[in-house]
Amino acid sequence: MQDKTTPTALFRLGLTQGDFNGISYEIMLKTFSDARMFDSLLPVLYGQSKVFSYYKKNFGMELPNYSLTRDARQAGDKKFNIINIVENELKIEPGKPSESSAEMSVLSMKRAFDDLQNNLVDGIVMAPDSPLMAKSNLDYLFSHYPDAAPLRVMVNDTMRIALATDDMPLGEALEQINIRFIVWKLFSLSEALKKDFGINGPKIAVMGINPHSGTEPVGDDDKIVKAIGDVQRKGVFAFGPFTSSQLFVSGLWAKYDAVLAMYYDQAVLPLRYLATGGCASYWAGLPVVCAEPLHGPCFELANMNKAMPESYRRAAFLAADIIRHRKEQ
Repeated sequence: MQDKTTPTALFRLGLTQGDFNGISYEIMLKTFSDARMFDSLLPVLYGQSKVFSYYKKNFGMELPNYSLTRDARQAGDKKFNIINIVENELKIEPGKPSESSAEMSVLSMKRAFDDLQNNLVDGIVMAPDSPLMAKSNLDYLFSHYPDAAPLRVMVNDTMRIALATDDMPLGEALEQINIRFIVWKLFSLSEALKKDFGINGPKIAVMGINPHSGTEPVGDDDKIVKAIGDVQRKGVFAFGPFTSSQLFVSGLWAKYDAVLAMYYDQAVLPLRYLATGGCASYWAGLPVVCAEPLHGPCFELANMNKAMPESYRRAAFLAADIIRHRKEQ
């Protein structure tokens, strides 16, 4: 996006504040205290400058310098821009989710999304939130695209893993798995790899469910085998099903551009274990870019200056990379 008011080649990211009683402001501060972040990104936080100043002072940080703006179009380069979503004083209670912090999380998401729809920002990076509020904010996002098929794709520095089913009980996940469902997910992932990562002819490794899915595919794994055959006949390079040990212990995953996991734990454990630079995720299949770090608000670490920013930094660069690939098409 090139704004007529402020010409810039930077990717303008709308940042939600998540739960301000968790670690969200700390990881934003630590991420953007590195001046190199501003070489490619123009951050716009939909939050509160007084909350930002509170944590900045508590951690004894001189950077980043911030600037208040009423409009994302007026956000300046080389600085951390903040749009105050409310003017009244907020009670900050580190480590304690509150009604106020939940309300501000929702308002932050709505303000950021409004500007995204109006092309005032290029994408959104969501800060960590409680599971309930994170789901509420995602439901709000998805409600604007009822015909879309969101697919969560998680990344670290070397790996991409998509989720056929998201964070839910295993029994519920298994109820969703059928041939048509997996075919749909494989097509979605293949298109995302082309559109959002610039990969031609992407190769996808598909995980099974049972311990012997690679040698004795039965039950749900038989459905996965048939789904792989269906998409292969239509030009999607999908292979499997594989067990976790086949893919990750041997390093076989590295021969593929992405992995499609059947359920949450199956994906998150190897992703985090094999990461060296943080983990993030985004929602493929949406016409807008929305990324987030792959961890929660960590209330137990709030205001202790112990939170690590790698996953949030990964989310910011992930959003920027996807925005860039989409603009190049």
